[in-house]
Amino acid sequence: MANHTDSLDHLFVPVRQESGEQERISRPALSAFQDSWRRLRQNKAAVISLILLGIMIVLAIVGPWLTKYSYAQTNYSAVYQNPSADHWFGTDKFGRDQWARIWQGTRISLLIAVLAAALDLVVGVAYGAISALKGGKVDNVMQRIIEILIGVPSLIIIILLMMIMKANIFTIMVAMSITGWVGMARLVRAQILKLKQQEFVLAARTLGTSNTQIILKHLIPNTIGMIVINTMFTIPSAIFTEAFLSFIGLGLQSPQASLGVLIHDGFQTLSSHFYLLLFPALVIVVIMVAFNILGDGLRDALDPRMRK
Repeated sequence: MANHTDSLDHLFVPVRQESGEQERISRPALSAFQDSWRRLRQNKAAVISLILLGIMIVLAIVGPWLTKYSYAQTNYSAVYQNPSADHWFGTDKFGRDQWARIWQGTRISLLIAVLAAALDLVVGVAYGAISALKGGKVDNVMQRIIEILIGVPSLIIIILLMMIMKANIFTIMVAMSITGWVGMARLVRAQILKLKQQEFVLAARTLGTSNTQIILKHLIPNTIGMIVINTMFTIPSAIFTEAFLSFIGLGLQSPQASLGVLIHDGFQTLSSHFYLLLFPALVIVVIMVAFNILGDGLRDALDPRMRK
């Protein structure tokens, strides 16, 4: 057997290669963002959702300007007109153009949701990071505050505040932010509790780095994926909350426009003029579904271990 192996040695010729070539990386190095973007592009549902959201955002910005009618302009000679070349989405009981009102309402709903999510992001991340990093009595007190807020249904707090204050964009945004940051704070705290015993954090402490610098430069960057994913799920939740408040009459009121206001007005004439409910309902469904699918795609892209 050994002689047979020796007879075949001449068939195997080592590849001639320079010593420097042996350690060369054949592919260009990818940053964490580039690698996540590559994985996200492979998720067709997430890419389609991203495109749909882009279209919705563009229409929310420029849509009201694509027609000659203002979203609050009344025209009693054009009451309850069906969709036509003049009024693409028809008109309501005051003759207001539904195309302009729907995209103005989409703009307002997205603005409220994004601002509320931004407040949740800032407050929740800061609160959770400080609670986890301080630990001890500080952490116990801060977590008891969160438990008290969780014990009271957030919708009750929002409704009470909306009944006390004047209904406008600022009030709705503040109302949704009172308890909206709690979920983000708990997620950030749990993640940082795992990270703060890691070697790079201990090394930063040894070098005399302040707690603020540790949070900003070491802990938050290592939780950015989880923060982005949670924010993507917070935005559709805020859109739904705004729509619900407006639908029950506690949010914005006509002639102001939001998706909730338009759905409320359309529901009142559903049997005779269904298009007044159909178009705003389709818009809010597309936005909420797209955000949720994109959030799932970002979860898989930013953390491959979460893949099913």
